Amino acid sequence: MPYCVSYSYSASYPVSYPLTIDEAGADSLNSGIQGSFVAPLLPGFEQQDRIFSSAFSIIEAAIADRVFPGSSMAVMHRGRLVALKVIGRFTYDSHSPRVVPDTLFDVASVSKVVATTTVAMVLYQRGLLDLEAPVAGIVPEFAGDGDARRRAVTLRMLLAHSSGLPAYEKLFLKARARKELLRAAFTTPLVAEPGSRAEYSDIGFIVLGEALERVAAETLDRFCRREVFGPLGMGHTTYNPPPEARAKIPPTQDDRMFRKRIIQGEVQDENASVLGGVAGHAGVFSSVGDLARFAHAMLGCGLPILRPETVALFTRREAAPAATSRASSRALGWDTPSSPSQSGKYFSAHAYGHLGYTGTSLWIDPARELSVVLLTNRTWPDSSDQVSSQAIKRVRPKVHDAVVEALDGAG
Repeated sequence: MPYCVSYSYSASYPVSYPLTIDEAGADSLNSGIQGSFVAPLLPGFEQQDRIFSSAFSIIEAAIADRVFPGSSMAVMHRGRLVALKVIGRFTYDSHSPRVVPDTLFDVASVSKVVATTTVAMVLYQRGLLDLEAPVAGIVPEFAGDGDARRRAVTLRMLLAHSSGLPAYEKLFLKARARKELLRAAFTTPLVAEPGSRAEYSDIGFIVLGEALERVAAETLDRFCRREVFGPLGMGHTTYNPPPEARAKIPPTQDDRMFRKRIIQGEVQDENASVLGGVAGHAGVFSSVGDLARFAHAMLGCGLPILRPETVALFTRREAAPAATSRASSRALGWDTPSSPSQSGKYFSAHAYGHLGYTGTSLWIDPARELSVVLLTNRTWPDSSDQVSSQAIKRVRPKVHDAVVEALDGAG
C-alpha cells in the first residue's frame, strides 16, 4: 500500500501568495501553488453543502452545544480541494466576528508535526540529524550530573515520545523567562526508563525544539519560514502573529490565573508563552487553507521539501518497546490511528495525524488520498473546561466518519 501519491508539481513554488478565499470557491487557493492544487473536484463548491451536509451538521450542532464557538474545515481528496467550510464566530457573542477562510487559529500541538517534526525531517534528510544521537550530545544540560539514564535518551525517543519524560509539567509556574523554562525542562526528572514505554510528552518536545535549533543554528520560526512554510506557499502560517493581526484571530482563553488577560493572537499554552511563543511543542498559528497545502504536500510524497523515503520513515508507526507488550500508536512526531481513534473508524492503518489542545486536528490518509483539517477554538473561554475537552473528542471522529462516508457515497 503506498504511503504517498506522486502528484505532479511545477518547478516553481512561490514563497508568498495572495490567499483570499470566499465561500463561493477557492480559486486563489488553487492558483497559489502552480501545478499542485488542480481544479476542485466540486467546481466552485456548489455541491459541497449537499455532499458533506452530514459533516457540516455535526459541526453546527457542536457550536449550538457550545463545544466551540467557531470552526474551519478543509478536505483534500485525490489531489483536489473538495471542501472548505467555515462555520460560527470567534466567541459565543452574537456580535463577535465570523470565522472566514483566512482566519488564523492557534493550532497548539499540531505545531509538533507541521513545524517541529518537519524541521527534524528536513535536517535528517540533509544528513545533519542522527536519530540515534544522544540528546545530551547536543544539549549537554540535559545530562544533568552524569545521569546514565538521561544520557541514554536519543532524538528518536523524543520524537516517538518514549524518552521517559512526563507528559506535562507546569514549568511556567517556576520559570518566567525562556532560559529558566528551558533549564526546568532539561532537568525534569524521568518517570520511566528511556525506551521502555511510550507516553506523550510536551516536555520531550520542548527539549526536542531546542535540540533542533542547536543543530540548525537557527530558531524554529526562522527555519520554518524559509524551509517549510515558504516553499509550500503557507503565507499566513507563523509563530507570534504581529499585533495588527490579533483582532482577526479567535481568542482561545480568558486567562484569569496566569497572564490575567484574554489570550488572543498569542499562544494559549503557558509554557510556550514563557518561551517567547516559539517552542517545539506549540506556538504555530495557521489557516485552514495553509494546512490543506501542507497536507497536500505530505500526500504528494513530501514534495517539494521532503523525500518520499523521509515521509515513509517518520510516518511509520514505531515498534513497541522491548520492555513492554503494549504497542504505541506513535510514529516519529506523528500519531497513527489507535482503537478508538480521533480519526474515526475509516482511516487506514497507513494514516497519520495529530491533535491540538485548542481543538485543532490534522489527519492524512495516503491509502485514501485524503486529508482533513479541522480547526476550532474549543478552549474559549475556559481552557480547563472538561466538558468541552471530552466533547471535542466525540466530535472529531464523527466529522471524519461523515467525510469518508460522503466521499464513498459520491463515488
